[in-house]
Amino acid sequence: MNRMLRLFLAVFFLLVIAVSAIQIVGRLSGSLRADITEQKLYTLSEGTQRIVQGLRQPVTLRLYYTKTAAINAPDQIRFFNAYYDYVRAILEEYVIHSNGMIQLEILDPRPYSQEELAAIRHGLRRFSITEEENFFFGLVLQTELGVTKTISFFTPDREHFIEYDLTYLIDTAVNPPRTRIGVLSSLPVMGDDVSGYMAAMMRMQGQQPTPAWGIIRQLQQMYPEVRSIAADTDAIRDVDLLLVIHPKDLPDKTRYAIDQYVLRGGRAVVAVDPFSIIDRPEPAQMQYGMQHEASSGLPDLLAAWGLEMPANTFSGDRMLAGTGSPSPDQRPEKILPYLRLSSAYECFNKEAPMTANLNEMTFWFPGVLKKKAATESLPEDLEYVPLLMTSSGGNTWTVSSPFELRAPNYGDILRRFRDGTSPQVIAYRVTGTFRSAFPDGPPPAEEAEDAEGAEETGEEEESEIRKAAHLEAAQEPATVIVTADVDFLSDALAYQRTFFGLSAMGDNGAFVLNALEELSGSTDLIRLRSRGNFKRPFTRVDQIEKQAEEKTAEEEARIMAEIKGFEQQLNEKLAGLENKEQELINRTILDEKKDIEVKLHEAEMRLREVKMKKVADKEALKNRLRNFCTLPGPLVVLAAAVGLGIYRGIKRRYYIRHTREQ
Repeated sequence: MNRMLRLFLAVFFLLVIAVSAIQIVGRLSGSLRADITEQKLYTLSEGTQRIVQGLRQPVTLRLYYTKTAAINAPDQIRFFNAYYDYVRAILEEYVIHSNGMIQLEILDPRPYSQEELAAIRHGLRRFSITEEENFFFGLVLQTELGVTKTISFFTPDREHFIEYDLTYLIDTAVNPPRTRIGVLSSLPVMGDDVSGYMAAMMRMQGQQPTPAWGIIRQLQQMYPEVRSIAADTDAIRDVDLLLVIHPKDLPDKTRYAIDQYVLRGGRAVVAVDPFSIIDRPEPAQMQYGMQHEASSGLPDLLAAWGLEMPANTFSGDRMLAGTGSPSPDQRPEKILPYLRLSSAYECFNKEAPMTANLNEMTFWFPGVLKKKAATESLPEDLEYVPLLMTSSGGNTWTVSSPFELRAPNYGDILRRFRDGTSPQVIAYRVTGTFRSAFPDGPPPAEEAEDAEGAEETGEEEESEIRKAAHLEAAQEPATVIVTADVDFLSDALAYQRTFFGLSAMGDNGAFVLNALEELSGSTDLIRLRSRGNFKRPFTRVDQIEKQAEEKTAEEEARIMAEIKGFEQQLNEKLAGLENKEQELINRTILDEKKDIEVKLHEAEMRLREVKMKKVADKEALKNRLRNFCTLPGPLVVLAAAVGLGIYRGIKRRYYIRHTREQ
């Protein structure tokens, strides 16, 4: 065998060994992985593993992805290739943990194929690439008993919620939910309840039916029954969970119905608000300048549950205040009523399952909930669990009238705000054997406008029946969850519109869904919903900004006080002078204005220096962080190279000396 042949065979066998080693290592290490993210974003949670491992019937997952066409498709389609790899990897994890109960099929629906026809029949969304080619990226789940569920399209904005979506799909397919939810609200949260014919007629007339809120549509996808409860109802029946949103001006009989529902073991989530942005006045009210009340509350029921929400009082936190422009011609500034709760500032109770994994929530003008002092009317076994709160530097701020907030001065609100020393609670969970907010029994029935033909005996019998059914206290511990804000549920804060439709924004909706699931007894899904929605704010940068803003706020307050003082002096002088001194008045006014302008200019320069110092501090911090992140790598390599060079030099000298000695 000549030398060239041996070399060729050596190279050939080396390639075979390398390829074989790669294949063997790839297969053996398929289940070996290291997830170094703080929230273990790439590891199936314990809840998912329990649900998957507890399956008692086979489940088939068919992932439809037009992979062949996506390779040469436009950039908008090729973008999904990496996302497809991620979804496929997650699905393979489900197969690994299912003990053989989940089967995964990967299908590439080519034009006019049976796979494409099946994808269309199952209602998967498709996007045209060419005249013949359609793009699919969806999932079809089928159980042994014939249950079929789908994810019509994997949108990139749901990437952080992919585990929850898949686990919820599997769990509800095997164990269909039976919880019935009732929604009681003074706002049109349920949208226009019109039939298809009426909706078509409205569109023909240029009108669009008002859609339900995003949170309601999400509930309708998750629960078999979500129905509206009239705001003037006198009884709440056939409802497993009650969601009360903005209970404004409820009559006595409705508040009594809520009270008795809770005492009979009903579970409720109640959202009240000292000032709701989403509660807009009617056009007629705006036209005629009529006052509109945008607050809601159930003071008697809250008192029976051991809580109170002070009127015209709001939670504030300089560290959590969002940034925005009050008007297009103004620079962005801190808006204190716009709070963005963050897990980095311990705004969520980590001991409560429903809030343990939340990361960020947004509020507008949130109120504050306070525990009432212990009295004889309150049960002794009430347990209060704060769920949502500001940071330790939070405090409250007040207004004399809610009508001041129709055109608020956000800069003035921030200047008047003073940091506190303890968190302000926005949401509580209260558990205990509640007592009725109506100790004297049901409120008297309202008299009808047309009382003709009314039978007094029948009314008396009905009143006696109501009194007999009245509960003065709960027989078993009950639970209510109360939040001091309503706007966080609205589409403006909880959802955002994208090309693919309405998608969740932050954890506003996740909080409500977690609360309902916890009250309904389901706990495995709670820890999944917000696992991927993780944000790590730059707390050090926020602290620098806070310190600089405090200095700026003090400077601005002092300047405003000086301006008001000068204006008052001018007014006093003008009031004491006569017309014959008009020339002196003009000269005095000009001199005073010049002095004020000079002082204002000096104060503005000082403010600019403070703000420039803030920017310089942030830039210096950014440079330090960049150097800290980029320099260690090259320095370590350089140190290793120097050390290796020194070691090799020592070894070389030792080898030379040893050779000479021999």
